[in-house]
Amino acid sequence: MATEDDPRPILDLLWNGIEPPRRGPRHRLTVRGVVDAATAVAEEEGLAALSMRRVAAALGVGAATLYTYIPDKAALLALMVDTVIAEAPLPHTLPGTWRDKVAAWARADLAGYRAHPWLVDLMGTERPVGPGALAWTDSALRVFGGTGLADREALAVIGAVDGYVRGHAARAVDADRTARRVAPGGRAWSDAQLEYLADRAPSGRFPAVERLTEPGPGTEEVFEEGLSWLLDGVERRIADGRSADR
Repeated sequence: MATEDDPRPILDLLWNGIEPPRRGPRHRLTVRGVVDAATAVAEEEGLAALSMRRVAAALGVGAATLYTYIPDKAALLALMVDTVIAEAPLPHTLPGTWRDKVAAWARADLAGYRAHPWLVDLMGTERPVGPGALAWTDSALRVFGGTGLADREALAVIGAVDGYVRGHAARAVDADRTARRVAPGGRAWSDAQLEYLADRAPSGRFPAVERLTEPGPGTEEVFEEGLSWLLDGVERRIADGRSADR
C-alpha cells in the first residue's frame, strides 16, 4: 500500500505496471480501463466526486476488486496524470524553430487543461514522476539543443513556460465554466454580472476602468500575447549568449 511518506509503491506501478490478481476469479478489467473510467468520472462530475468506490461503481465491480488492480486513490491520480501527459505530442517532434516548438507545446498544454479541467487541481501538486512525464521533459530539453542555452537555463525556460500555461489554464478553465453558467431569466452569468456592476459602481470610483472604451482581450488573445512576451525574453537571452561567444 502506498503512503504519503514512501512514493516507491506508486513509482513501481507507474514504471512497471501491476501484477494481475493471483487469487479469485479472472477479472475483465485492465489498469488502463480503470484509469479511463476514473478520468471519465473526474471530467463528468469533478475531481471532488472521484473515489475508488465511485470508479468501481462506474465499472460495475466492487471496490475490493478495484484494489487488486490499483492500490489506492493516490496511485490512481498519478496514473491519470501520467496517461494524459503521455498522450501529448512530444515537443521536439513538432515542426519549426525552437520558438515554434515551444509555442506549439504551450498551446497543446492549454488545450489539454481545458479538455481535462481536473488537471488544473493536480498539476500544481507534488506527484511521482512517471515515464510519460519524464519522456516529455526529455523531449522538451531537446528542443533547446543548438540554442546555446545551458541545461540549467533550458530547465528554467521549461519551468517558466509550464508555470505560465498552468496559471493561464486555471483562468481559462474558470472562464469555460462561467460561460456555461446561466443566471435567472436565461441570461449568461457574465452578462448578468456586467449589468449589475454598471448599475451600482459609482462614477469616478474606478477611473482607469471607466476609461476603457472597448471590450478587454479574450482568453486566447491574452494567452498568445503573454506567451509572445515570454518567448521574446528567451530569444533575447539566446541572442545575448551568442554575442558573448563571439
